[in-house]
Amino acid sequence: MTSKLKAAVVGVGSLGRWHVQKYAALEGVELFGVADVDTQRARDAAAQYGACAVGDFKDLLDEVDLVSVVVPTESHYEVARACLDAGVHVLVEKPITSSLEQADALIALAEQKGLVLGVGHLERFNPAFVDLSGMLDRPFFIEAERLGGFKGRGTDVDVVLDLMIHDIDLVLAMMPSKVASVSACGFQVLTDLVDIANARIEFEDGAVADLSASRVSRTPVRKLRVFGTNFYASADLNVPELRVERRPGPNGGDSNALTYTSADALLREIQGFVDTVRGNGGGRIVSGHQGRSALALALEVNEAIRSRIERFALTGRNVVA
Repeated sequence: MTSKLKAAVVGVGSLGRWHVQKYAALEGVELFGVADVDTQRARDAAAQYGACAVGDFKDLLDEVDLVSVVVPTESHYEVARACLDAGVHVLVEKPITSSLEQADALIALAEQKGLVLGVGHLERFNPAFVDLSGMLDRPFFIEAERLGGFKGRGTDVDVVLDLMIHDIDLVLAMMPSKVASVSACGFQVLTDLVDIANARIEFEDGAVADLSASRVSRTPVRKLRVFGTNFYASADLNVPELRVERRPGPNGGDSNALTYTSADALLREIQGFVDTVRGNGGGRIVSGHQGRSALALALEVNEAIRSRIERFALTGRNVVA
């Protein structure tokens, strides 16, 4: 019988606690430990599962096979690198790191050591997107809205790296062509960083993606609309639900509507990570390279926003873009 993999979670804020719960629920996995600089928070998260709790994650690395890194973005590189150096497989929350140089270093280290480096782009595992991506026939226009209320957490990064990067990753997964140009605008509302943003991404083959993200909206929205030759698909990633319309043919039109009763995307993501570590053929992750691509495009969107802010500043107007 295959021995159990020992897992740990580093960082047990609101999202990290969900990682703890999912590892504890998986067959073939032992939730060995939980780490957080707030040791009481670590103890609280570990207690009901019988896992050990530590303040320094490095105290766990000699005992575990794999780890979820769910700390603030600015610490992703430091923590993930230490885990990889210790020979531990890593699932790091999105964005992969703060910079492309850091992402490149993690990817190179994982490849050098033969370790799995996954990135937590959760929406790839949303069943509505999984089914949608299997139906695609070269889309020419994608529209995404991701709106959420202000929660006061996740504000160590702007809304592009906090929310829009989810849809940036989905767009890159759907579009076969390379990015040709990016234009964007953004606004500060409740923080010192951009809280609402819009980006228009054009691809070399002529396809276009229009993305909107806000973390200061009253009603949560996660919608994705995809248009292609002879088809239109609309996914509500909150429900989740998928509707697909195809151009009528000789035998009439084709319309499908799917609502999913089991939609635990995080469990699917972590199961895919575990399966990949085991070397199972069915294992699926968002790779370090894919996480880097999403980060690169997100940083390009932010650069377009910054450029627009500077142009406004030159006019003497007190706005950000």
